[in-house]
Amino acid sequence: MADDTPTTLQKALTINLDPRKYGTIAEIGAGQEVARFFFQAGAAAGTIAKAMSAYDMQFSDAIYGETSSGRYVTVERLDKMLEREFGLILERITETRPKHSTFFAFADTVAAKGYQSKGESHGWMGVRLQLYPDAPPSEIKLHVRMKDESNQQQQDALGILGVNLIYGAYTHYREPRRLVDSLLDGLSTRRIEIDIVSFSGPFFDDTDNRLMGLYLVQSGLTHAVLFAASGQQILAADTFRKKHVLITRGQFRPITRVTTDMLACGKRRFAKEPNVGGDENAMLVLAELTMTDLTTSGTVDACDFLARIDCLGLLGVDVLISNYLRYSELREYLHRYTTKEIGIVLGIKNVLAIFDDQYYRDLEGGLLEAVGKLFTGHTKLYVYPQSEPGTGVITTADTVELSAHIRGLYQHLRLNEFIEPLEGFDESVLAIDAAETLAGLQRGDSTWQAGVPDVVAARIVEQRLFGFESN
Repeated sequence: MADDTPTTLQKALTINLDPRKYGTIAEIGAGQEVARFFFQAGAAAGTIAKAMSAYDMQFSDAIYGETSSGRYVTVERLDKMLEREFGLILERITETRPKHSTFFAFADTVAAKGYQSKGESHGWMGVRLQLYPDAPPSEIKLHVRMKDESNQQQQDALGILGVNLIYGAYTHYREPRRLVDSLLDGLSTRRIEIDIVSFSGPFFDDTDNRLMGLYLVQSGLTHAVLFAASGQQILAADTFRKKHVLITRGQFRPITRVTTDMLACGKRRFAKEPNVGGDENAMLVLAELTMTDLTTSGTVDACDFLARIDCLGLLGVDVLISNYLRYSELREYLHRYTTKEIGIVLGIKNVLAIFDDQYYRDLEGGLLEAVGKLFTGHTKLYVYPQSEPGTGVITTADTVELSAHIRGLYQHLRLNEFIEPLEGFDESVLAIDAAETLAGLQRGDSTWQAGVPDVVAARIVEQRLFGFESN
């Protein structure tokens, strides 16, 4: 934290001393830690109309209403809390406060460490506020994962984060990225991970939440964010829960017919796994983009990123953005949220990369350690073939050439069906090259359209994505 960054108590006192700001703090699951900082800072009577916690489930339901899932640490519960508390502020004290007042409601619902709690420590937090008198409210919501080992430490971290959110919402609302950066003032990513941030309301109409989700990964506040095909940020724990996950990694610039055929072949093969049992409703298909694949000359082009998300969404594919370089790290992330089958669909180039031991020199166990981590649990690689340029010879999972000292390990994994070749592929698309397709659309060569799905080609032309030029 920079030397000129105010402390948590200084932030709370700044809010307390501003006669225009007035609101409610409602907290469930880790004590009244956010309210505590405002009371400790002094002059809290000028800011806090009410501080409360509805810990008992029946009390909570009576106050806020039941959620559709019956669970309490959800964004639905947070929404109910913010809506009720902000409504009560306006209803009960608008007429008695100075005309220049701006009102807010802060709420959180969390599952912190407890005496018998063994689940993940996480929660939802948000603030609904007026940014000028009589304004319609705007809103910021977060999902956080708490990493501290003790309940007391988690309470402290949540209190600091809550103060940062309220202070940042009032102070940095014109600069959403700066606001996001300020959330960890007085904290670190060793204590708190933020994997969803959402801005809404009239003051944030120009804020694209897809870019804010990307920024969470860019800034190191989380390792991965998940987007539904609609483009909305979604919670990994809810999305992966009780799902078999099939994922492919790529650049998707743009997505070509090779990738769509790869996913189609992967889905057919994955559905045949005994534990999947042909139930496509129990499967989740994802495309993953790593920060390495998004970054050019050290920066990420926002328009290019949105174009990739948009085109994948047209095909109904959810998208994971991560900073995981190794597939073993990706598998560990997925396994955190599901105990079901994990299938990774990949091409020959990525198979060669996985079994290139130069990428594991920083691991004590080298390639063996990485392979052991990758194939822990219910994880398989499904390998899509490659057509060799010039010759047209098709390389498969059974004919790929590896270094002599790697072949034995690879054959062991292949014979034990940790690695499976994909069959039933469309040979006519194997020669499509993504780099040539991109170059063609950028120079206005219409032949590029044959290499991408029709709906994607239409969107590229309509919105002039990826540097599209027409003759």
